[in-house]
Amino acid sequence: MIKAIALATPELGDRTYLLHDGRVAAVIDPQRDIERVLRAARAEGVRIACVAETHIHNDYVSGGWALSQQLGVPYLVAAEEAVDFARRPVRHGDIITVGASFSLGVFATPGHTLHHLSYVALEGGLPVSVCTGGSMLFGSAGRTDLSGESQTVPLARRQYRTLHRLGRLPDDVAVLPTHGFGSFCAMTSSATVDASTIAEQRAANLAFRPGGEDTFVAALIGGLTAYPSYYRHMATLNTHGMRAPDPSPPKVLDAVRLGVVAQSPAWVVDLRPRTAFAHAHLFRTINVEHGTLFTSYLGWLLPADTPLVLVGESRHVVAGAQLDLARIGIDHLAGRYVGRLPSAGKASSYPVRGFREMREAMRRPGVVALDVRRQDEWDSGHLDGALHLPLHELSEHIREIPQGTVWVHCAAGFRAGIAASLLERAGRQVVLVNDTFAPWARVHENERPAVRVA
Repeated sequence: MIKAIALATPELGDRTYLLHDGRVAAVIDPQRDIERVLRAARAEGVRIACVAETHIHNDYVSGGWALSQQLGVPYLVAAEEAVDFARRPVRHGDIITVGASFSLGVFATPGHTLHHLSYVALEGGLPVSVCTGGSMLFGSAGRTDLSGESQTVPLARRQYRTLHRLGRLPDDVAVLPTHGFGSFCAMTSSATVDASTIAEQRAANLAFRPGGEDTFVAALIGGLTAYPSYYRHMATLNTHGMRAPDPSPPKVLDAVRLGVVAQSPAWVVDLRPRTAFAHAHLFRTINVEHGTLFTSYLGWLLPADTPLVLVGESRHVVAGAQLDLARIGIDHLAGRYVGRLPSAGKASSYPVRGFREMREAMRRPGVVALDVRRQDEWDSGHLDGALHLPLHELSEHIREIPQGTVWVHCAAGFRAGIAASLLERAGRQVVLVNDTFAPWARVHENERPAVRVA
């Protein structure tokens, strides 16, 4: 029986799949850190016979080319894709033999991208599961605006038709999407759903709700939100074929050199939790705490060609951050500092408060309440009297924020922590609101009107 092993990358909201029959395996949509795929294959006692891509990815650097080269196995990529490397070109209707009774059926599923494919795992010729990449996700579908504004609506229509073709597969076929677990490639997150079948998707997926194609297209496009700026580089890297990341650590900076670099245009990124950073940090450093959201937001915000130094309390944390960044093609770091920050030098701090205290402060002159959530979050509910500037637009418009002490908030504190450090770096007095927004989402009357910065 064909078994599917999902290798999750929660930092990017994606999954890689190892499909095997107990002897041989196929790998679908591998991340760049291919060693964990090899470990999974060893743990299952199987040999990897081929590697396949559902599409040229926009949200991460693929490890498919590197894995296929290391193992000397075929690399399945859509024949219509213009790539710079040797691959096995595949088209709709092809059947790829993996093992004695295990094969992959190639299924054209355009929508998320123009040449998107899905792979149907066949056991004895019968469908068992389908790797749907960015086409059919749990409850929704992959976004269709990554190929350019002019393609958004045409691809959304093709996405609708794709999902309905997939919906003709047998009820019990397992659906194995790559995106949808927090990736910005998905219209919505399906993080609460861990597994699904074709029958369940016919009952729950947006594409099968009443209203038909036009209703689906309107809902899909209406649900699109901003996506990280680094996405514009990923497809190009993936058409070239990228090597596995180099785990060699960057050079070590001592305390004196770290202080000098922090005063330069370089980004010195402190990986500690936002409250620890607020309590004490080296002036002009930027706080992006290492965790699930680290990769997407640092990759989104880091200016092009800006030297990057990582600061962490342990080698393990810094190495983890380095690997996370390699997944989106950031390979060259200007240095690292490991350990407790020196007490000497230009130390800084700012207060950490909650929403109740911010609401009270907003009644006083000289207080600026700044909401750095996305536009869709703001539209769904915000505080009267707050200013709105999404985090990814902050650096561009930071000089437009009115004078006063800036109390900055997001939905739970992570993005506000980044914003507070950027504001302080720009010379502003800040207060970090480290609190959950939901209880305060209701807009009250008789408050100052909400204002959109920029």
